[in-house]
Amino acid sequence: MIAGKHPVMEALRSGRDINKIWIAEGAQKSLTQPIVAEAKQHGVIVQFVDKRKLDTMVEGVQHQGVVAQAAAFAYAEVEDLLARASELNETPFLLILDEIEDPHNLGSILRTAECTGVHGVIIPKRRSVGLTASVLKTSAGAAEHVPVARVTNLAQTIDRLKEEGVWVAGTDVSAPQDVYKTKFDLPLAIVIGNEGKGMGRLIKEKCDFLVKLPMHGRLNSLNASVAAGVLMYEVVRQRRSV
Repeated sequence: MIAGKHPVMEALRSGRDINKIWIAEGAQKSLTQPIVAEAKQHGVIVQFVDKRKLDTMVEGVQHQGVVAQAAAFAYAEVEDLLARASELNETPFLLILDEIEDPHNLGSILRTAECTGVHGVIIPKRRSVGLTASVLKTSAGAAEHVPVARVTNLAQTIDRLKEEGVWVAGTDVSAPQDVYKTKFDLPLAIVIGNEGKGMGRLIKEKCDFLVKLPMHGRLNSLNASVAAGVLMYEVVRQRRSV
């Protein structure tokens, strides 16, 4: 299920298979008319229903009076992410998320990843949130444009990336290397750790180098999606200046 105006609209525009769209009766026409028009263009059925029906369909998600039922999300392969960079004639830029559990964090990371030109995001199949309705809503439709690969073994995936010439940078508060003194204009995958415990020991050992964000306050860490956003834009800054 996809909930919210922007996620549903982006799903339609991206060509994803949509089975049906439900719109709350009495919803603002300024919000719903573009969706109805786009749905008609793609031959998707739209039904107007009581808002309470939508509440039960995507319980706990702010749907803005719009919910769509789509075909199951198709995860990409790691090779697809590298191929995307090659097709765009760009230096590979990937994110590896080590057991991110909060759907809002994953959604926010995907949204920033789309804005910063990340070629793809890699998540593990276990102990990690997948592409749920909450994630899609938080990403504001970005999940329709950023390929996500879901892998069984992150450590083995990192080894494969290294074989393809990709450098792997881990984020760790105890790292000796400052992110602003690190060169990122190379084939790169950045690892963002779990919200509470950070990166796992094995994943940390697999990284080519570790970096930290300078912290000047009393707290020693940032929210995972905020830290990821700062790092992504530092990569963008460096690559634009090259």
